[in-house]
Amino acid sequence: MITNEIGVFTEKGGTILFMISKDGIVVVDSQFPEQSQHLIEELKKQSQQPFRLLINTHHHGDHSGGNIAFKGLVAHVLAHENSKANQERVAMQNKNEDKQLYPDQIFGSTWSEKIGKEKVCLHYFGAGHTNGDSLIHFKKANIVHMGDLLFNRRHPFIDRSSGANISSWIKVLDKADSTFNDKTKFVCGHAAEGFDIVTSKSDIKAFADYLKKTLDFVQSEIKAGKSKEEIIKATTIPGAPEWKGAGIDRPLTAAYEELTA
Repeated sequence: MITNEIGVFTEKGGTILFMISKDGIVVVDSQFPEQSQHLIEELKKQSQQPFRLLINTHHHGDHSGGNIAFKGLVAHVLAHENSKANQERVAMQNKNEDKQLYPDQIFGSTWSEKIGKEKVCLHYFGAGHTNGDSLIHFKKANIVHMGDLLFNRRHPFIDRSSGANISSWIKVLDKADSTFNDKTKFVCGHAAEGFDIVTSKSDIKAFADYLKKTLDFVQSEIKAGKSKEEIIKATTIPGAPEWKGAGIDRPLTAAYEELTA
């Protein structure tokens, strides 16, 4: 629990945030069906209130695959309009439409509703990790679930097939920095081992700087005549030593494709 009403759940996949209120339970992201079932069982022990709202930060399976566990339980599923479109497109490609629970509510730029003592506000600041990533702000508690717009010291997956854009992502993080205050707690989608999933504004700035350093490094390598294959063999991003471990080829590949498109 982060507050008396709001807590996080981690098991397998992207971080889940939940709120238990007198007006119903709100859940942000759903991991996979098995994990969502575990979450539902635990929340039912804590509260007799119905599930009022399930929010998806974006469409990826480790954040929306567990939606199906809420079928018949939750009143509404909410996501950005691009997130819903991406979920439908990917499900059709993978021929697993029967395993989906799609959002029945969508928004474009902002959405807000008072639930219990809390005001839940969704923001869309533009393309980042995909073209449909939402920021979910619980205003009274001053907690923002960033979804996969924030990776804490872990190399991110950048889904260019779903409209991801690193240059835009940096602007999205800058907008988050200016929109929320220094006391805001930020929940990230993923964190490297040894790092917390509940972070502060300094981690937003650090991740934005990491993305800038990634673009700068790949641009310099392209100018030096390096091939994509040579560039993705790098083991560190110069100027961003805290981001290490597996997966560095993902941002390097995405940066190369973006810069040479």
